[in-house]
Amino acid sequence: MNEIVKVERLVKSFHGAPVLRGIDLSMTQGEALAIIGRSGSGKSTFLRCLNGLEFVDSGEIHIAGHALDRKPAKLRELRKDVGIVFQSYNLFPHLTVLQNVALAPRITKGVPKNEILELAREMLDKVGLLGRIDALPDQLSGGQQQRVAIARALAMQPKVMLFDEVTSALDPELTGEVLAIIKKLAADGMTMLLVTHEMEFARDVASRTVYLHEGRVHEDGPSRDLFSAPKTPELRSFLAGGRRSEAPVL
Repeated sequence: MNEIVKVERLVKSFHGAPVLRGIDLSMTQGEALAIIGRSGSGKSTFLRCLNGLEFVDSGEIHIAGHALDRKPAKLRELRKDVGIVFQSYNLFPHLTVLQNVALAPRITKGVPKNEILELAREMLDKVGLLGRIDALPDQLSGGQQQRVAIARALAMQPKVMLFDEVTSALDPELTGEVLAIIKKLAADGMTMLLVTHEMEFARDVASRTVYLHEGRVHEDGPSRDLFSAPKTPELRSFLAGGRRSEAPVL
């Protein structure tokens, strides 16, 4: 299998307070990796570092054929291949669903208009929203808006997808519809890293799970093994806390 993500000795602090304390992690193409941990363990910060949204203090990141670089031109190239979806949808309220999805590939990749619209429809069909292409964001439920955000990221045809607590703002019913889309993407072989508080989802869908604790990789292994037989008291305590969608971990 081809290694598509390699992180070495990653260190990140905010105002002198360490958040990531030497992360080493690698992934192969087609792998679905869940990142779990308590609030403040560095999960979302780690994900944002992978897409260049946070600059690291030291360490190296190689992802989707790119070495992370602060230069704007290099970051633009990286973000063509590394998509990210946040817990907030960040849709343009004055654009239709179809226009929201088509905008990024038109601007960043110069895809011809007819190809853009065909691609956008294909991605909306993938997330089950082909019938809402003319709707505005405020005419959609929260779950539908998040699915549009996923379709928008997919329209860039990324090599790696990052999901940062994408269900934390949704009620349980809407959470289910968004997780169903991510599950299908994983089954189709999309390479993805998911920061999630959905323990059952991580166990059943992610091929591998990483438990971050105090800014370090504390446990790393096949999801079924990690959840059924945690090796450290810290992970046992975390899992015994019964983290559920009603009590999200940020």
